[in-house]
Amino acid sequence: MSCEFAHTTVHGYFDGELDAVRADEFQRHLKTCADCQLSLSQLNSLRTRLRQAGLQERASAKLEKRIHQELKLRTAGRTSWLPAARFWVPAFAVLVLAAFFFAWPRAGSERLTAELIDAHVRSLQPGHLTDVQSTDQHTVKPWFDGKLDFIPPVTDYSAQGFPLIGGRLDVVDSHNVAALVYGRRKHIINLFVWPARNHALAENSGSRDGYNWTVWQAGDMDYVLISDASHNDLRELRDLIRTINHEP
Repeated sequence: MSCEFAHTTVHGYFDGELDAVRADEFQRHLKTCADCQLSLSQLNSLRTRLRQAGLQERASAKLEKRIHQELKLRTAGRTSWLPAARFWVPAFAVLVLAAFFFAWPRAGSERLTAELIDAHVRSLQPGHLTDVQSTDQHTVKPWFDGKLDFIPPVTDYSAQGFPLIGGRLDVVDSHNVAALVYGRRKHIINLFVWPARNHALAENSGSRDGYNWTVWQAGDMDYVLISDASHNDLRELRDLIRTINHEP
């Protein structure tokens, strides 16, 4: 998305955090801005899916027993008033925390996918595709040395129909990542690579806005392929990368 408001103001508007003047200004802007309309639509869609996901989780008998034991320890020797409330408040807090931790990875995954698609689309603009343009993996791989705190695996798959075009630095989730660029017939494929963080990406594939992606983790690295090439093409390249890197 190229509109600055799509990355800033739209979130405040969605959460009802803008004052009346700014909200009115943004509503007028929204009428003519396709980027902000799309961003707002995605936020509404995410909220709807979270509400429909059935994230409520009943506490297990083991957890209820632990809560009762903890309450007895904390209230020993003291007169209790509203004993039922003392049980339900901690239990409710546990359920709220459980719902948050179930929902957070889903919301984070949606946001990360949207950010990666934006990065892919941005790379297709003139002059943005590569920082180092070469079909030689021995040129592209050393180029990253000193620019990142890791070295991405770089291989040319020209013989298998996926020629290496080059590489560049990109930013995803506020972190620097490596982006390797491959061709597939007339399609451009971006391979984003970065060290895995606390919340591992679940292996999955999907489509949105005409773009396909496939995600996996191997060792201590996360990998995401994004393109308007077919899912079969992305799976074939993913399997090639796994084979060359001796991944399971």
